[in-house]
Amino acid sequence: MSHKSLHNQADKFRDSLATVKDDGERNWIYPKKVSGKFYRWRTYVSWVLLGLLFIGPFIKVNGQPWLLFNIFERRFIIFGAVFWPQDTYLLIFLLLIFVVFIILFTVVFGRVFCGWVCPQTIFMEMVFRKIEYWIEGDANQQRKLNQMSWNSEKIRKKGLKMTLFVVISLLISHLVMAYLIGVDQVFEIISQPPSANLAGFIGLMVFTGIFLFVFSWFREQACTVMCPYGRLQGVMLDDNSINVAYDYVRGEPRAPIRKQKEGLQQEDKGDCVDCTLCVQVCPTGIDIRNGVQMECVNCTACMDACDEVMLKVDRPTGLIRYASETSIQKGTQKLFTGRVKGYSVVLLALIAAFVGLLTTRSDIGATVTRFRGMTYQEREEGKISNLYEATFINKTFDDRIITLEPEDEDFSMEIVGEKEWELKGQSKFEGRFFLTKDRQNIQYNQGDVVLLLKSEGEVIKRIKTSFLGPSGAQNLTN
Repeated sequence: MSHKSLHNQADKFRDSLATVKDDGERNWIYPKKVSGKFYRWRTYVSWVLLGLLFIGPFIKVNGQPWLLFNIFERRFIIFGAVFWPQDTYLLIFLLLIFVVFIILFTVVFGRVFCGWVCPQTIFMEMVFRKIEYWIEGDANQQRKLNQMSWNSEKIRKKGLKMTLFVVISLLISHLVMAYLIGVDQVFEIISQPPSANLAGFIGLMVFTGIFLFVFSWFREQACTVMCPYGRLQGVMLDDNSINVAYDYVRGEPRAPIRKQKEGLQQEDKGDCVDCTLCVQVCPTGIDIRNGVQMECVNCTACMDACDEVMLKVDRPTGLIRYASETSIQKGTQKLFTGRVKGYSVVLLALIAAFVGLLTTRSDIGATVTRFRGMTYQEREEGKISNLYEATFINKTFDDRIITLEPEDEDFSMEIVGEKEWELKGQSKFEGRFFLTKDRQNIQYNQGDVVLLLKSEGEVIKRIKTSFLGPSGAQNLTN
């Protein structure tokens, strides 16, 4: 950016992370407690999102969960619609829609998602950090407590904080498990001794340990080190993208407020009083005045801190605000750029394709294959048969009776076992059957056969498979 030269060490921040000291040790970040209108609005938004997140597993439609991401059984329920492995193409479309939407949103609004919606930020800043402020105090008090030798006060405060952290981590781990296996299964696990469901108990403990580690120790490094989104935004943003930005045109050159000597006015100074509060409140420890940085999560803490200072020194607020490089330089803002138009077209096309595929997909998934390792079987009365395996998946919540019939009347079908197939709601069923045909009507080694999948007398799918038999030459010889 063009304002880099305005500060003699403007490029130094690019050579290191704020969370790492020069000797390579962890630089623990103690963000100063912030208040202001943006922080209040983020708090309100976090309440809504946390409420939706925690009630999500309990919402049911016709007795079934509204949201379920069962990676173990490869079954997903998204807004009441069931997706099985046969619907992988739909999930891919859904993932592409989400990715393109995030890219489009980032191109226009930068990393606003991270500061306002991301679960990592919400839990860290709006839950765990608030507890820390409540028990240990503001940044300076936390530093003093950590530097203090272990006495009764430190043991009491640290013990209470970690106890609450463990309890909340347990709640989050149970919530994650409820989204993965269903809230009923989670209740079943916690209502029994660990030995009765050892895998479920171990899973809950592992998730609890991960969340406790992230929110009590790893913290902002999840955003600056692990999350790829901060690095990807570097190729997504341009001069028209809106970010939390410092208005260097108005703020530079910086100068602290001092008593004027001999009535001289410092008219050549900018509005920034170099109080560094924007750095002190930053949860990732960066200086927003250096420009857009990978570590910035757009949490608006620096905006609130700067506005508070501007009000005290009787200067206009908004020195740090949501702005683009173009708006800072030229005072104009263009949102609907060529990139935005292109991403919008791609997003709309993906949504249209997804809706089309979703509305045309069958409620019953079916695959039919010849039994592995077997060819044809010769029977009495000059008949040839093939053995098949059929797999059916009921994607609805209702029980269904299904039948399978060959389209060609020259074939006859014999079901192995049950005389009819009943599919329970959201269930998978496997069956076997024989297809039989008179030898004299078979003039090929391998041919195609079409099977009609019916439910309540209505054909819902045509399934194509193969049928093996003796060749025409063999047929004439015999």
